[in-house]
Amino acid sequence: MTENNPRDIANREELVEILRSKCKVDGENSIVEGMNFYRHSKPTQPFHGLYSPSICIIAQGAKEVQMGDERFRYDPANFLLSSLDVPVVSQVVEASAKKPYLGLKFDLDPALIASVCVESGVAPGRNDASVKSIAVTSLDGELLDAFVRLFRLVDNSCDYRMLSPLVIREIVYRLLRSEQGPRLQQMATFAGNTSRITRAVQTLRTRYNEALSMESLAHDLGMSVSSFHQHFKTATSMSPLQFQKLLRLQEARRLLLAEELDAGSAAARVGYDDASQFNREYKRHFGLPPMRDVAMMRQSVAL
Repeated sequence: MTENNPRDIANREELVEILRSKCKVDGENSIVEGMNFYRHSKPTQPFHGLYSPSICIIAQGAKEVQMGDERFRYDPANFLLSSLDVPVVSQVVEASAKKPYLGLKFDLDPALIASVCVESGVAPGRNDASVKSIAVTSLDGELLDAFVRLFRLVDNSCDYRMLSPLVIREIVYRLLRSEQGPRLQQMATFAGNTSRITRAVQTLRTRYNEALSMESLAHDLGMSVSSFHQHFKTATSMSPLQFQKLLRLQEARRLLLAEELDAGSAAARVGYDDASQFNREYKRHFGLPPMRDVAMMRQSVAL
């Protein structure tokens, strides 16, 4: 994006005003299906969650995301693209009451990406080389302009219903033409190692509480064990077992908080046979033993 381009400057200012008007209070604001707006008036604590295939844009402030051992930082000059369901730790690092963090997440549909690939003559990616599932790239003026035009439609349900599909296709097209085009193209293909890793992630997400054999999973995907581990780690920055463990710990934390389970019950629910091992791994990941961590979270919400 050109800093001195009048249209880009106007679009950036309009994006701030749109998100400010849609986000009256801190937290997540769900406006329309597939699109979430976020506001924070101060830097946040690390949040453990799952990123789905999506593009994330910041109008004001800055955010850091950690996937495995890798960290990504982005701000209004960049966008973050996630091409897989992957556990992450995210944190708003720049925000204040006068200039709150304002950001958005826009879900990506692989079927729509494939359709735009065909219509535009861009062949879906066939390269078997795995790519990282998260990347940060400069936000150019054309993509920013398309998003601003999409958000202008939100307040009129008829306009949004009739015109948003056209603008969303344009957004996907511009993403395909961007530096991240090859990553999107691989999301649209149903063959090759990228597709296999996507299927592996889906299996681990739905069967995280089972004692899965990674050797059997690799065999089911038509990959050698070493190739499976290599491509999985390239895409997610962690091994399949680490990925499964993070899913278990995140779900256990949710159960402790939302369903008020004790640590032993939560551990068993997510697939742990050894409660002491669960307690150790929980503390290592979240920084506190399970019940103390939940008590701290409840206290922070009460404040």
